[in-house]
Amino acid sequence: MPGREINGHRQSGEATSADNLKRPLRPACARFARCGRTSLRIRLLLWLLAPLALFVLITSIASYDSACRTADMMEDAALLASARTIGDGIEWSDRELTVKIVPAALEMFESPYRDRVYYKVVAERGRLLGGRPELPMPERESSHPVYFDAEFEGTKVRAISYPRFLFDDGKVVAARVIVAKTRASRHAMRDQLWRPQLLRACVMLALVAALVPLGLAAALRPLMRLKDDLAGRSPLEIDPMRAQALPRELRPIVDALNQCIAQVRHHARTQRDFVSDAAHQLSTPLTLLDTQIQYACLNCGGERACEIALKSAGRSMKKMKAVTKQLLMLAQAESTPEPIRTMTDMTDVVESVLEELIVLAQRRDIDLGAATEPGTMVAGNAALLSALVSNLVDNAIRYTQPGGRVTVIVRRSHEQVLLQVVDNGPGLSAEARAHVFERFYRASAFTDGTGLGLPIVREIALRHGGTVTLGAGYARAGLSVSVRLPAWSGGDIR
Repeated sequence: MPGREINGHRQSGEATSADNLKRPLRPACARFARCGRTSLRIRLLLWLLAPLALFVLITSIASYDSACRTADMMEDAALLASARTIGDGIEWSDRELTVKIVPAALEMFESPYRDRVYYKVVAERGRLLGGRPELPMPERESSHPVYFDAEFEGTKVRAISYPRFLFDDGKVVAARVIVAKTRASRHAMRDQLWRPQLLRACVMLALVAALVPLGLAAALRPLMRLKDDLAGRSPLEIDPMRAQALPRELRPIVDALNQCIAQVRHHARTQRDFVSDAAHQLSTPLTLLDTQIQYACLNCGGERACEIALKSAGRSMKKMKAVTKQLLMLAQAESTPEPIRTMTDMTDVVESVLEELIVLAQRRDIDLGAATEPGTMVAGNAALLSALVSNLVDNAIRYTQPGGRVTVIVRRSHEQVLLQVVDNGPGLSAEARAHVFERFYRASAFTDGTGLGLPIVREIALRHGGTVTLGAGYARAGLSVSVRLPAWSGGDIR
């Protein structure tokens, strides 16, 4: 595969257009519907009242059905008693069936609802013995009492057909008693059984609706106190919250808040330490710069003295600029916990960084090269990844002796992209490796560094879900820094 050469080392890989590599991929995020802006108290009240109202509705329906069944049973029992009383009045007279209606047979239906009662008694072949001949008969005959609903004179009635068997000269003669009544008393009995239960259920529902808000107010009072505690704190008050007096359900919330407060405290302490270290590091070159400028002003009569002083001032200024640049880069890496990521080719990132640092390598007589392969796409922030590679290569060039060798390797390793910067310099001792990722730590006092390169590399790698490890360089000498980043998977990127 064709490639190009950087200072003697061959670099492989196909060129890919910058438009395709840096085209942002917009995520297709599904948004959930926003819930209503009602208060928690109203929501809890609705969640309590809705099941209770459903329970009252179901109970009322069941009570209504039970009341109807009870009223029907009482009405049918009265019809059966009346039909039996009338049936007992059927007897033989001159070998003919006759019926005598006693007043008690109909008086049992007396009620304040003025129900109308109808009856008739028929013998065999439909011969009428008494009563209303047009009173309807049941659709089927039976040897047992038959209850049926009918309509008589434009009114719905409940009726019973009661058989009465009599004996004459060894044969059985059947007579049938039909008794019917209107249903006003039945409806009244149903309402008397059902309405009090419905009224009690509605009163209970109203009491719950009135008392539950009071209970919710008392139950939510600890939450209000927690809110007041948070709202009344000053910006610098970051002490943990006390959860002993809170209900058990609120303690996980307080624990989560305390964890957040602990993280804020740690972050604030880290920032204070960072500012203190940065101020200390910046104060020295600034003091030297001020002294050197004053010296140049006092000795402006001699050109040589002014030249030396101003050159020293320039070096101090460069040191201050380098430290400031590194501090800003580290602050940028730490302030972007979730940087905007796009499909980035690490090969292109390495090429652009080496083109910038090739002059520095040539000044120190460093053999700077790269070995890459295709398929090194990652989901990352191109600017931060360029800073990562730049710090690694810059450190390797600065700490490698003149005439040394620095190689950048980029390749695909399973589901990761491996970036390695290998040199044959003096390397790092075991003690230095334990502290090399600390800010402002410098492994050697004889190099012009800031002590922020590797801390920046670690922060950027962590923000991209990667890792940084140290190893031996060429022939077990020098240093090898390996950065592993998740390879591009083709999914959505935030």
